[in-house]
Amino acid sequence: MSTNNPWLFLSPHLDDAVLSCGALLEAQSGRRELTVATVFTESEQPPHTRSARAFMRLASVEDAAELFEARRAEDRAVLRDLGAKDLHLGATDAIYRRRRQPRIGVKPLGHLLPELVHRYPTYRLNIVGGRISRGDRSLMATLGGRIAELMEQTKAELIFCPLGVGRHVDHLVTRALGAAFPERVVYYSDFPYNQSSGPDPAFVAEHRLDPWLWDDGLTDKERWIRGYVTQADALFPEGSIPVVPETYFAAS
Repeated sequence: MSTNNPWLFLSPHLDDAVLSCGALLEAQSGRRELTVATVFTESEQPPHTRSARAFMRLASVEDAAELFEARRAEDRAVLRDLGAKDLHLGATDAIYRRRRQPRIGVKPLGHLLPELVHRYPTYRLNIVGGRISRGDRSLMATLGGRIAELMEQTKAELIFCPLGVGRHVDHLVTRALGAAFPERVVYYSDFPYNQSSGPDPAFVAEHRLDPWLWDDGLTDKERWIRGYVTQADALFPEGSIPVVPETYFAAS
């Protein structure tokens, strides 16, 4: 906090960094160079799983490509106004991610039952099941190289990544990408999922993480979150966004 060196924020999806770190981003804007690299920014063509169709209904759209085009535009606009650079890394969101090589005889059935050819066929059991598929290993290797390049290009003093509260597989993948820089990583608690569950105590203990709170500028944070129009109502169906401190974890 005593320097003005660049920071890099890794966001799993097109809203997560602002949801969890919006107040800190605003406070540091103009003081240092801020880059938000969003990892999972693309969808796939249909047919989609039942979970994916339900996700699109929450955003009141039927076309996944249209939804993600809108989400990318929202992210660019919010981060521009926050004074941060945006980067979209182009990986496919878990809810649309397909198996690279479906089992023999299964691929033709994928049009009738898309779950058979998707890497994470259901939201509740797979996407938030807390387990990264072995099929994502090559993707993680590719992304790891990209993040290493970004660290070099941005000269980032710190890299912020999600702690994985809520166990969403894309958040866990992004956490692993940040963990590759143990001397510079800061983990942020995933909002709003941290309002109903806590961090993995084993991960916190293994990495000897201590929490600290950021509570400046929280009342202004709602307008940044509301900038993600396609997501805000689904994330906060009761209409109000809780005003709570942002929580960060760093090695002791």
